[in-house]
Amino acid sequence: MRKYNFSAGPSVLSVEVLERVQSQLLDYEGTGMSVMEMSHRSKPYEAINNETEALIRELMGIPENYDVIFIQGGANLQFEAIPLNLAKNKKADYIVTGNWAEKALKEAKKFGDYVEAASSADKSYSYIPATSRKSFRDGIDYVHYCHNNTIFGTKFNYVPDTGNVPLVCDFSSSILSEVVDVSKYGVIYAGAQKNLGPAGVTVVIVRKDLQEQFAPLCPTMLKWKTQIDNKSLYNTPPCFATYVAMESMRWLKKLGGVKAMQKINEDKAALLYNFIDSTDFYTNPVNKADRSIMNIPFKSPSEELDEKFLKEATAAGLVTLKGHKVQGGMRASIYNAMPVEGVKALVEFMKKFELANK
Repeated sequence: MRKYNFSAGPSVLSVEVLERVQSQLLDYEGTGMSVMEMSHRSKPYEAINNETEALIRELMGIPENYDVIFIQGGANLQFEAIPLNLAKNKKADYIVTGNWAEKALKEAKKFGDYVEAASSADKSYSYIPATSRKSFRDGIDYVHYCHNNTIFGTKFNYVPDTGNVPLVCDFSSSILSEVVDVSKYGVIYAGAQKNLGPAGVTVVIVRKDLQEQFAPLCPTMLKWKTQIDNKSLYNTPPCFATYVAMESMRWLKKLGGVKAMQKINEDKAALLYNFIDSTDFYTNPVNKADRSIMNIPFKSPSEELDEKFLKEATAAGLVTLKGHKVQGGMRASIYNAMPVEGVKALVEFMKKFELANK
């Protein structure tokens, strides 16, 4: 029996997508083989590769002056790829709002003058710091930030104003969950395993005028231009993960696209936040204006009750609710494929648990 999976990643996938993949597992579109078996140089896979790019372009409204690649290594590999690809002055500013932004800055520091321009570490990353053009130094190659913070449950509700400085953003846990104006960014990147598909494929969206700024020492496989020039097929790509991402985007398009999904996501998040705010039994540490609609951390009155909650929730079919080790407590990740019924079931369980443990 399927359970409601609140994992922060790899995360829940649509049942409709899983059933579609299952139906074609042994024989994809009459080829007599699985996508896992076919050559990435074959016509059937070329069609998958092309449609996957076309779908994300359509769903996100990506302008023509951007290239899209599907590669491996996750967002973590891009933490190094970014300073190596945008190395005009080897100088950039980072907005640090959680562990992943911290890691991105740590990796960049190996290559030049990369510093923290703003941070919310002073309050355990429970808010998003305000920034303006004056927050950033002159002569920098880019400004980097993480749009949604999976561990701490915060989200940028504004696009930092960097003037003419390219904006680079990690959208790993929020890509395709809400409408984004891609034209405001120089680079967008995201691991697929939250909203786009299964783990194994990473999308990178790069403005064309930024593609020749790579450092001479940038390894071939970290250079965006390598994959751009080869339509993501320079080496054997993560074929099956890309195919499932394609099916996930077909599903999203059928639902009405990103605008429709944003409304669904906001409604799901409101269900959970409204209940948490209505009781003094559960608490959410995030500044209300900066709350994520993807990842919602919460705690009960004690660690002992947290452990009891997790055990009983699992038994009730509500799984992977344990908070990150940095935060403790619980965390409900309610990505695109989490149905509203799952959030309603969680809220009902929370109500019963509170009544039984006050």
